[in-house]
Amino acid sequence: MGDLSVFEYLRGQLARLCEVAEAEPGPPIDLLRDLLGPVGSHRLSESPAWPSNVADDHTPVEFSIAFNKEEPPTLRILGEAIGSPPGTLPNLSAAHSFLDTQAHRFGLSTSQWDKVQDLFTTEHPQGEFALWWSLVFRSRRRPEFKVYFNPEVDGAERAPKLVAEALHRLGLGTSYRTMLDHGVRQGELGRDDRLTFFALDLHDGPQARVKLYLTHHGAEVRDVVRAAGAVDDVDVTALAEFCAVAGGGTGPFNRRPLVSSYTLTQGAEKPVGYSLYVPIRSYVHDDEEARDRVAALLALHGFDSSALDRAITAVTQRPLRAGVGLIAHVSLRLGPPRPGVTVYLSSEAYQVSPPRPRRAPAIRHPAEHLFEHSAELPAERSAA
Repeated sequence: MGDLSVFEYLRGQLARLCEVAEAEPGPPIDLLRDLLGPVGSHRLSESPAWPSNVADDHTPVEFSIAFNKEEPPTLRILGEAIGSPPGTLPNLSAAHSFLDTQAHRFGLSTSQWDKVQDLFTTEHPQGEFALWWSLVFRSRRRPEFKVYFNPEVDGAERAPKLVAEALHRLGLGTSYRTMLDHGVRQGELGRDDRLTFFALDLHDGPQARVKLYLTHHGAEVRDVVRAAGAVDDVDVTALAEFCAVAGGGTGPFNRRPLVSSYTLTQGAEKPVGYSLYVPIRSYVHDDEEARDRVAALLALHGFDSSALDRAITAVTQRPLRAGVGLIAHVSLRLGPPRPGVTVYLSSEAYQVSPPRPRRAPAIRHPAEHLFEHSAELPAERSAA
């Protein structure tokens, strides 16, 4: 594998994932090449060109498969454009160049971007990233684009005011206040709850969204249930069970934090959708355990786990017991436009994290009965 370039390795994974999602591989592979830029030619035998925070091993790309009702799974690439030479400002410049190229190629609308991008542009970017891209591929549809800004790009203490100004420009200030009232503990941003991502859809359709992400440090299930209360008609029982199964208990989640996201749209006085992201890799021994938990959750929400297993096989051939982190996150999407479950897969291009030591069995959690009835849970499993 070390003789392959970053692009060659990721291209193979992506082509196989396109088969799972019934997506034409041409456009995704072309966009992957554009996103990677010069980094794509680096050999995997070399150290990562930049310590990208997209993935634990610093691969600047993460894949995900979204399970939706009555349609094939959706394939997504989350990625960071890396400058040449790499650096915070060159990376930001590379991200802007990527947008310019794709806006011309696909006729993307940048009206929302134009209203707020100056707020997230600085000569001295702070935080773990400046700008990331999400590329979405649905069966027989044109690619969709979403940009992720870093609310803390000008410092964590400035994030609340920066986001407030951005949403004011977009006419979404009322929704923001409702979100904060429910999602922030102790009544103060920047302590237990921090603004992590500010995301924009790059189109002008009726479903164009702004998504705002809150990271909940040391949270418990009851905290995310309260956070979800900002959105009408959320099934809090389903949310609590999802969190407990994915995270192996009710918390507190002190390893990697839980993340809430809120969907904001024009004309709504409160968020219209809520999603919970559980960093499952931090709460399992290995990827076999992660796979089994995710399969149980898919069954609970009416999805067949066969596509999950095909997606895992598309990304790796290693035994799932040999590492942890291949299945990085799992999320539950509640509310419009597409409720469902999303599974996030690391490419592990540079490194496989070893399994965690097993601990003595904890007190049985009520949700554990889901594992007993999940299909296809053999004693040994590999992704091959």
